[in-house]
Amino acid sequence: MKTFIESQDLKIAATAEQRPSVRWALTGLSLSMLLSSLGTSIANVALPSLTRAFSASFQEVQWVVLAYLLAITTLIVSAGRLGDIVGRRRLLQAGILIFTLASIAGGVSTTLGMLIAARAVQGLGAAIMMALTMAFVGEIVPKEKTGSAMGLLGTMSAIGTALGPSLGGVLIAGWSWRSIFFINVPLGIVAFLLVSLHLPGERRGPEKERPHLDPLGTMLLAMTLTAYALAMTLGRGHLGTLNIVLLLGAAVGFALFLQVESKAASPLIQLSLFRDPRLSANLAMSGIVSTVVMTTLVVGPFYLSRALGLDSAMVGMVMSVGPLVAALTGVPAGRIVDRFGTQRMTLVGLLGMSGGCLIQSLLPMAAGIGGYITAISIITAGYALFQTANNTAVMSMIAPENRGVMSGMLNLSRNLGLITGASVMGALFAFAAGSTHLTQVPPADVAAGMRLTFAVAVGLSLVSFALATGSHVMARRRQEGAR
Repeated sequence: MKTFIESQDLKIAATAEQRPSVRWALTGLSLSMLLSSLGTSIANVALPSLTRAFSASFQEVQWVVLAYLLAITTLIVSAGRLGDIVGRRRLLQAGILIFTLASIAGGVSTTLGMLIAARAVQGLGAAIMMALTMAFVGEIVPKEKTGSAMGLLGTMSAIGTALGPSLGGVLIAGWSWRSIFFINVPLGIVAFLLVSLHLPGERRGPEKERPHLDPLGTMLLAMTLTAYALAMTLGRGHLGTLNIVLLLGAAVGFALFLQVESKAASPLIQLSLFRDPRLSANLAMSGIVSTVVMTTLVVGPFYLSRALGLDSAMVGMVMSVGPLVAALTGVPAGRIVDRFGTQRMTLVGLLGMSGGCLIQSLLPMAAGIGGYITAISIITAGYALFQTANNTAVMSMIAPENRGVMSGMLNLSRNLGLITGASVMGALFAFAAGSTHLTQVPPADVAAGMRLTFAVAVGLSLVSFALATGSHVMARRRQEGAR
């Protein structure tokens, strides 16, 4: 890990004396981000093994994946806020310990219920790690190098996502499904030591001046997000009665949450922050863009296997191109953001995504694998640039005491976008292809469905571009009016 960071030659320390400590601190944060993203993708490849090990159905073992994702989605904002209150370093230490111990519990599980519970607890640890890694950037690197650090964290997230299926497959083939959990233990210990030794300590004011956790708001937000996530997940894109009830419950819960937060003495989320049009637009763009990115993961396997006739091994290789491009472009994207600014690079990234989606929407089957890889590479490179610029912009405009909760909000918007994209864009693809049984749809219809789905993705990308442009115009007018 240290070798990787040194090879990128980030040079983000403020002085020569600071460089070793900052480098090790970034290594600890990077490893935390890697572990949490690895936990998201590595379990998917174990589902067939788990069905045999526990004599369970696929729908039952699928909760091994869902429990982790639901825990992250519902708890990440609260984890960030708690870090702002009790101290980010000590909570990050706790999160790494929780993740590591839950990994051990998952590896020794003797029943499916025990494994699902361990994964939910592991998701709690991952939520803390994801929420606080970005929040620490502003404390350990100079402001002019924030983009480089954000790009590094984005790179580690992409590496974890890309590495999960292949690493999991090797571990399961060589040992058993239990090894995909035990592999986290030594990595978790290293991350804990690095965080403990090299992250800055807490600067705490008097007890009476410290904010307090908002239990009612925390509970309402968790229930709201759980209802929404289940509505988008259950039924695989089919809008049944249960999904509608869950969506209505989420809407009611969100309304109650806003009412509670507006009156709370120490709210979970300060609603006044969203009076800044840039912040609201940045969070909205993060969700929309994540929906577009999920389109590539939902549509890609079916297009490659049905329309282009690739076998499973080739599908896996082609699908790994996107995460690989994200991993390779993350750090360079950070440097570009530091040099040219967040506003300009946000727009360039969105234009790149729009262009890649446009190519996909016009792509003939005759273009084959080369055409598909070209378009996906453009989309992913644009996304890496956008995400780095967007995250840097948000974390730069937030006061230090709110960095934890805002980091949680950024991660939440991304997760909600991915969940929504998997459901909505998946349903749109099935509708455009003419059948929900996509393995039986003729290749030409699958290709047509892909083109229509990416045409919608072009529209979503352009909506984000309009939000970015409009928010900066509004912010500029507010500044001029204040003068």
